[in-house]
Amino acid sequence: MKYLVLIYGGDRPSGSPADLAAVRALTKFKGELAVSGELVSSEGLSLPSDGRVVQVRDGAKVVTDGPYGEAKEQLAGYFLVDVADDDRAQQVAGHVSTIIGDRVELRPTVLST
Repeated sequence: MKYLVLIYGGDRPSGSPADLAAVRALTKFKGELAVSGELVSSEGLSLPSDGRVVQVRDGAKVVTDGPYGEAKEQLAGYFLVDVADDDRAQQVAGHVSTIIGDRVELRPTVLST
């Protein structure tokens, strides 16, 4: 079963020693999941100001540059894992939560459940 672990953060990375340690720990955990065969994909995302909304209106592509909305938290990264069951997915999400010191969102994908 595939699950997405969504990591949220502020709109700007602080570059603090704690943030750098978390990035190193997440990178290590990514390697562990790869070795176990459970990792599908994992990435950190660029700043919201680098994002764009792309949509088609009346047959024409419309691209709007970011940033969007006044939110304290933005999607900062994700882990897409393919695990045996929901319990394992919760273990993975819990480990990511421990590393970043904050909550994460865990969602199963639609087509793999």
